[in-house]
Amino acid sequence: MKQRSLIEQLTIYNPFDAQERTKHRQMLIFLSKNVKGFQRKHLPGHVTASAWVLDSSKNKVLMTHHVKLEKWLQLGGHADGQNDVLSVAFREAMEESGLISIEPLHKNIFDVDVHLIPERKNFPTHFHYDVRFLFHADETEPFHISNESYNLQWISLENVRRFNDEDSIIRLITKSEITNLLHFLDIGFW
Repeated sequence: MKQRSLIEQLTIYNPFDAQERTKHRQMLIFLSKNVKGFQRKHLPGHVTASAWVLDSSKNKVLMTHHVKLEKWLQLGGHADGQNDVLSVAFREAMEESGLISIEPLHKNIFDVDVHLIPERKNFPTHFHYDVRFLFHADETEPFHISNESYNLQWISLENVRRFNDEDSIIRLITKSEITNLLHFLDIGFW
């Protein structure tokens, strides 16, 4: 059963705050009731995976100005039937940036979010059950902008709010800053 692996990963994952605990609970309920939840056309929603890609200093993140959603976001996309969500996040990050230096900083989940995607063309409003992982890449490597993006940009963590101030993005920033502090204190994540 495809969702069992993700349910096991989510069971050991410890959400950061009350808002993420709610999203975490929603995702577990969704996965327990939707055997086709990894399929893009499954409604009322489906699993996606994202890559929060930091530069070598861990002070910048690579973000995309998403064409369909018309906002700045982390790299990521649909599971399309694949239950290894870390691999999905990795694949999407490479496809959307062209970077070959991308590597996961850790195999464990970094964040979870559930968000509503607006109706588009012939596809109704639905939810994305997004599992997010922490990656890093060489910021000096040239990237390419895919047809899914208007733009890609390395943005300092302190300036990300100017591009997107949604709660889930602010949570990713906060987690990155805490992770950097733990690393500095040598009790870190990586």
